[in-house]
Order: sequence, then structure tokens, then C-alpha cells
Amino acid sequence: MREIQSVRKARQLAPLIRMRLSANAEVIASVVAYSFCSGSLVLVNKLCLHYLPYPSIVVTIQLWAALLFIQLGNAFNLMDVDPIIMRFVKPYLLYTVAFSLGVYCNMKSLSLSNVETVIVFRALAPLLVSIFDAVFLGREWPSLRSWGALSVIALGALGYAMTDEQFQSQGLQTYFWPTLYLFVISFEMAYGKKIISGVDMKTFSGPVLYTNLLGWPPMLAFAAMGREYERLKNDVSARVMNGEEHLFPPMGILLLLVGCIVGTGIGYSGWFCRSKVSAASYTLIGVINKCLTVLVNLLVSLCVFVKSLGPHSLTFSFNSLVPSVSSDLGSACIDRWYTEFVAMSGRWSVLQTGTDEKG
Repeated sequence: MREIQSVRKARQLAPLIRMRLSANAEVIASVVAYSFCSGSLVLVNKLCLHYLPYPSIVVTIQLWAALLFIQLGNAFNLMDVDPIIMRFVKPYLLYTVAFSLGVYCNMKSLSLSNVETVIVFRALAPLLVSIFDAVFLGREWPSLRSWGALSVIALGALGYAMTDEQFQSQGLQTYFWPTLYLFVISFEMAYGKKIISGVDMKTFSGPVLYTNLLGWPPMLAFAAMGREYERLKNDVSARVMNGEEHLFPPMGILLLLVGCIVGTGIGYSGWFCRSKVSAASYTLIGVINKCLTVLVNLLVSLCVFVKSLGPHSLTFSFNSLVPSVSSDLGSACIDRWYTEFVAMSGRWSVLQTGTDEKG
């Protein structure tokens, strides 16, 4: 009799377990996609700026490419797209201002500093977002364990600055754009979670459409402020006078096309991931995946830029990233991924039940 009851209970719980596994799979898919696109775009844009040193123009083209993708998909009935509604414009307009300023600060930081410096400052974002999460979004304050990990990140960033040769030679002005990027990206992360929860969008193409449509005019203004049009005109004129075959470096055009593809991908994967996890977790995921970016960039630096970090700077760079994994948010993400991988490998029994962990 007891065995029959157990079987009945298992059959009743099976649909719930399948739903939970499906939800976990969505979280994993969103995290993997966002991590891949985020890490790749940093490296692609860094390489692209080496051949096409026009940050705002490059970003504008990437935004246009995403809009073209959405419009073509909608025209051929390959995807559903939310319509443009004025009451949705206001919240996304504020986000777009932060988004555009954040992208510009990031591109300026990449053009004036190395990738590792940008990543170290990006690693400080969970500290600020955790505060914004609690103050503005009503989530719990980080635990003592998380505060300890976040403090180590801050100490790692301080140590990196103390051993950074560029900081020692140029002073505080070296970190102006990375610091501004830190504050802007922290606000963007928290506010992005607020609007994804509060604005009733039916598809993920909606947020991508709104942010990119509202984002490209400010980027063109940034290009004018940075005199990028003038530099572009002078560079093209110089190549024509020198009798070069191509107006633009072919490798730069190729990297720009790759950046358009990855940029479109990060638009979708970013909003998808943001809808599945908290603002602090979303920020933390973005920091953790940068570990691979550091390793790849070292190889790129040696091959293309002939430029690398000193051993002390590299050590502090990783010190500011590794503690993220030991925080409660990092542990929760890792636990979720591990649980889902166990389930997907066939070792999850329908009789095993438990409370789903928060991402």
C-alpha cells in the first residue's frame, strides 16, 4: 500500500519537477549565452578599435545591425516584436541614456586603457549593485559572507591600481573613464531589472528594439563630440592619397561585422538573463565570465598589441574576480548549474524533491 502511494506521489510530482528542470535549463541557457556574448564583445571591440578607432561610430553601426535584424525578422514573420508605445518610451528612455553613456564610457576606457583595467573596475559593480538592489528593489542586504567577498574584490582592485604601470605614470586621469563606467553600469544594472519587471513586454525583441532605437542618436552625438567624423574623413583621405586599395582595413570591416552579430546576441541574451536572475546576480555573472576574457586578451595582447601586464597587476586583477565565486550569489549560481547538469545527465530521480535555490 505504501509503495502504491509512493508511486502515485511520484506521478503527481513529475510534472512539477519537469517544470522546475525547464526553468533551470532556461537560467543556464541565459547565463551561458550572456556570458559568451559579453566576453566575446569586449575582445572583438578591442580588436576592432585597433583598426577602426571610432568608438561611437562602431557602436552605432552595431545598434543599427540589431535593429535591421529585428525588422527583417518581423517582416518575414520569423519573430514577434512588441510595438512602439509611448508609455513604454519614458522608462526605456532613462535606461537608454544610462545604456548609451555606459557603452560610450566602456569604449573610451578600452581605447585609452587595457582590457584588464576595464574588467577590474567592472568587477567592483556587484558591490554597488548589491546596495542598489536592497535600497531600490527591495531585496535583502548581502550576508556577512557576501560582504567579505565583496570587500576582497575592492582590495584586489586597489592592489591592481597600486601596481598598474599606466596609473603610476599618468595618475588618476587614467581611471577617469573606468570609474565613470563603473557608476553608470551599476545604475544601469539595477534600473534594467526594475523595468524588465515593471514594463509589460511580451517578447525579448521589445527591450532590444527600444534600447537600440533610442540608443543610436546619443551615440552619433558622442561621435560628433569626440570629433570622430573628422578623424574618419582624414583617415579615408590619407588612404586615398596613399593609393591604398581599400578605404578601410579589411580586417577592421570583418571585426565590425562580427561585432554586429555578437552585439545583437548580447542584446537578446542580456535581457533574457536579466529576467531570470536578480540585478546583483546578473552583474556578478558578467564579472565571473570575464576571467576567460583576461586569459584570451593576454594572448591577443602578445600577438597584436605586443603589450601585457606585469605579474603583480595580473595577480590583483584575478584577486578582484575570484572572490565573486565565493559570495552567496556566486555559490547559488554554481549550485543551480550543478543541480541542472546532474538532472540532465539522468541521475535525477522523480522521488528526489526539494526547494529550488534562488539565483
